[in-house]
Amino acid sequence: MMTAPNSRRPQSDKEKELIPPFLLKGMFALALGSILMVAWAVWTGREPTGQPPAAPVVAERQLVLVGLGEQAVAVRTPEGETLFEADNGGFVTVIQIGLRRARTVHRVEDNPPVRLVKYENGRLSLQDDATGWSAELQAFGPDNQAVFARMLSE
Repeated sequence: MMTAPNSRRPQSDKEKELIPPFLLKGMFALALGSILMVAWAVWTGREPTGQPPAAPVVAERQLVLVGLGEQAVAVRTPEGETLFEADNGGFVTVIQIGLRRARTVHRVEDNPPVRLVKYENGRLSLQDDATGWSAELQAFGPDNQAVFARMLSE
């Protein structure tokens, strides 16, 4: 008993790896559209959006974030008083790693204090004057912001 030969041509390995043309065109259109939107905003002088509103400072404290290992972190005052220390610092570790990365990029050798700043409108921000790096802590949720808010009040 003979079977009819398969009428479909088998796909080669190279054809299986190609991006479908409609998807490639869509990716190109998305990139081009993004560039055009940014260019339009620049050319028309549109004011930036998505920036936190300006407000007066109501409280400020200097902190030193120290990485103590892979996940361990300590937060101290410039005088050496420990405000927070944990083997798994969670969010504080993430912030310390981001700060360390910014300082590596800017070639900051030592570990100068950062400023924890509370504004009248409730914003809480961590700012590094050595690099210009900052983190708007309310953007990470109320629980994560509360960790730093407690350090401000201690």
